Amino acid sequence: MTQPLITTEQLAGLLGDHNLRLYDCTTYNEPVPPGSDVPYRAVPGDKTFAAGHIPGADFLDLQGEFSDTSSQQFFMMPDVAQLEAAFGRHGLDASKTIVLYSIGTMMWSTRFWWMLRSLGVDARVLDGGFDKWKDEGRPVERGAPKGYPATTFKAAPRRAFFVDKDTVKARIGDPATVILNALGPQFHQGLEPSRYGRPGRVPGSVNVPAASLTNADKTLTTLADAEAKFTAQGVTRDKNVILYCGGGISATIDLLMLTQLGYDKLTLYDASMGEWARDPALPIETD
Repeated sequence: MTQPLITTEQLAGLLGDHNLRLYDCTTYNEPVPPGSDVPYRAVPGDKTFAAGHIPGADFLDLQGEFSDTSSQQFFMMPDVAQLEAAFGRHGLDASKTIVLYSIGTMMWSTRFWWMLRSLGVDARVLDGGFDKWKDEGRPVERGAPKGYPATTFKAAPRRAFFVDKDTVKARIGDPATVILNALGPQFHQGLEPSRYGRPGRVPGSVNVPAASLTNADKTLTTLADAEAKFTAQGVTRDKNVILYCGGGISATIDLLMLTQLGYDKLTLYDASMGEWARDPALPIETD
């Protein structure tokens, strides 16, 4: 397996390499008025890309091009044919060095990393993202993306990396399964109103917030620290681990850390609390 993280120093050494495929994956979840039918408004980061990006990067619009826009949920995984066409338009080539980054949080780049893994492609995520790159005074380019020559991308889909609500419901109480919530503790415990619907969590799930795996400089925590956090919640390598969050995005930070630690029985509940909390037929638990 390709090492999933790359440092700013390592990436700087690759700039200008014709084998590099570098992508800004940023999206912004903007607030919506109270009573809205959606928890937030998904806004692509193309404006911030134009204002500054790592030289040579292309821009990927997660909701616009790489999600199932017919779904009521944001960011749902589309079918393989849609992804093959979209990645092909952006010049994705599995034989190249593929590096993903985002602004503000790494979760947008880790989402694309998980999607690509499910398609048989091992990409790398920039540790600390554009924030760390810029803070270090590294070169920045402005303007619209120039893109890469289009390719005919053919996926080699791996085992099920995504599950639906029926699978999650069936695994509640299963001693061979850990269901892990990557949202913050206040939302996990149901102590604060949830923008997704009913407050609370999938019954029996444990909590390792994605934010707890991130340092102040936007980089990810050490493997030892991450291992301790997961172990404390009963996440062990012999268990099947189903991860969820609000919309299948922040949980991919947990997935990346678990993958680095050698866990391989991992899957993502794609619709997450955006679906679960709004369905009164599904059980929910609070403290």
